[in-house]
Amino acid sequence: MKERIRQKADITLIPRAVIGTNAWGDALYGKMLRGSHVSEDTMLEAVKTAVRLDIPFFDTARDYGLGKGQPIVGRLCGNDTFISAKYTPAGKYKKGQVKASFEKDLKDFGRNCVDIYWLHLPNTIGNNLHEMIELYREGKIKNIGISNFNLKECKRAKAILDGAGIPLYGVQNHYSLLDRKWEKEGLIDWCRENSISFWAWAVLEEGMLVPPKKDEKKSIMKLLFSRKRRKLYPLYKVMATIGRNHRLKIPQVAMCYVSSKGLVPICGCRKPYQVEELAAAVSEKLSVAEIRQLESAADATGVKILGADMFRFAVKK
Repeated sequence: MKERIRQKADITLIPRAVIGTNAWGDALYGKMLRGSHVSEDTMLEAVKTAVRLDIPFFDTARDYGLGKGQPIVGRLCGNDTFISAKYTPAGKYKKGQVKASFEKDLKDFGRNCVDIYWLHLPNTIGNNLHEMIELYREGKIKNIGISNFNLKECKRAKAILDGAGIPLYGVQNHYSLLDRKWEKEGLIDWCRENSISFWAWAVLEEGMLVPPKKDEKKSIMKLLFSRKRRKLYPLYKVMATIGRNHRLKIPQVAMCYVSSKGLVPICGCRKPYQVEELAAAVSEKLSVAEIRQLESAADATGVKILGADMFRFAVKK
């Protein structure tokens, strides 16, 4: 195990793309919320494909797949993969809560360390980060990140880590072609100025940036957004035109858009072909003119999906 850690430490953890595992779960979860069930054998092939295509990064959290996702990550992701996990603070802070949760995570993963560990909400920032700093110094966390933080909260977190002599690895927030709030408010520029990686989740907006098919299986998420989805047809047309220039499908254009902006797209993949499409998407780069064309078409739809602040209700004042 020490040899594995030493080898990983020589690698700069700036992935081209990350495999999201929010949809990894049991059969009931898959059918109800995602429209279909995918076996662990199929997900294992997706993991092998990610390793082969040099995007062996897997992002997870305790509640993914209604609690089933993280153990699946532990079973399927071997020592040739990188795990990104999270601590989600809720309620009043209790000393030792991060460490206790982290030890459960390690049991799920069957590992003695995690490559990147994120504070998932800006609750009791100081206390929670100080526990993460201790885990970092013990070698159990290789990199510390923050998720769903606004710019002011990011600056506070960075100051705490700077004081401990530890770099802030990254910020993981919602970002897509349809919602670019963090760019407009200066957070992304701040990350660039400070060499902080920005990971974008909901790049495909829960499937809204995937044109509907006549025979597609309905999921709860797709039913919830079906009305808004119809308003996106003008955008789909622009994405299709640009996609032809790069041999990309419409969803791949949404992925490529994010990576072309210098950000790291997190995309849910349960099947090998989905990993292949993600890898192909981030291997292309859109021109400045194409990016502007996409953004103009997206803004013209007036559609907002999840919203960059969707988790603010859980932030304690």
